[in-house]
Parts: sequence; C-alpha cells; structure tokens
Amino acid sequence: MAKALFISRNDLVSKTPLGGNVDADKFMQFVEIAQETHIQNYLGTKLYDKISTDILASSLSGNYLTLVTSYVKPMLIHYAMSEYLPFAAYTVANGGIFKHRSENSEAASKEEIDFMSNKERQIAKHYTDRFLSYMSFNASTMFPEYYTNSNDDVNPSRDKNLTSWVL
Repeated sequence: MAKALFISRNDLVSKTPLGGNVDADKFMQFVEIAQETHIQNYLGTKLYDKISTDILASSLSGNYLTLVTSYVKPMLIHYAMSEYLPFAAYTVANGGIFKHRSENSEAASKEEIDFMSNKERQIAKHYTDRFLSYMSFNASTMFPEYYTNSNDDVNPSRDKNLTSWVL
C-alpha cells in the first residue's frame, strides 16, 4: 500500500535550515516517523486516514486542504526536523556506524544538536497550539472524522502540553 506523506522534500528544505543538497534518503524516513507519531496523535486515526486517502487520490480540497496547508504541514515540518537532527551526522552501513566530517568544518556538539532539536520542537509546539485552537472552533462543523474514532483507533489528543517533556 502506498504511503501518503503530508509534506514534500521541498517543504522541509524551504522551511528549515536543512540544506538543499542533503540526500532525501537521509531524512524522509523521519518525515514518516514524525507524521505517524506526532501528527496522527493530533488528528486521530479517522481524520489522518481521510487526509492520507485524499492525498493519494489527489483530491485533497476545501477545508481539508486548508487544514493541511495552514496547520498540519507547519507542525510536521518542524516535528520531522526535530526527529532528524540527532541522526543527521550518522550513516549506518555494512561496515558499521559512521560519523561524517568535512575537511573544512567542525562537528556540532551533542549539546548544540540537542539545542537545535529542542528549538525545532518548540516551533512545532507553536504550530500545534495553533492547530488545536483551530480544531476546537471548527472540528465539529468541518471535520466530522475528528470525533468518529473507535476501538483501537488513535483518538486525537487535545492536550497542548503533550509535546513538552518534563524531566
């Protein structure tokens, strides 16, 4: 079964510090991870599936297109980037795990990478808060799937604090 991704490589490259010459094979799996772990959590299974189906059928339109373009994409872009950053410097291959270093650069420290990842997560949280506010006013009239989850479906989280980790 084909997998619908809610953002493209170009969305990620144009809205984050990710360089345009980075191979998409290095980061697109993190888009899928962020989409399944963060976005589905906020959309719920039924709305997530409706959007996925419409994207695959090239029929995303109306309120659903607005929802994806204005709210879901910005969330996903920054959640995906926050998932990707801790792994950006590494490649797993037959010979082991390798860390890349350029001759003319200095590798970022773990603290710097954590800082960048947390900043991306803060930006994603901002867009998540906007999404949750929008849905609190519009879900019942525009997106009936938001309230029709049952059994083992993921029910949409309406908790604004869910994205914040307290240690």
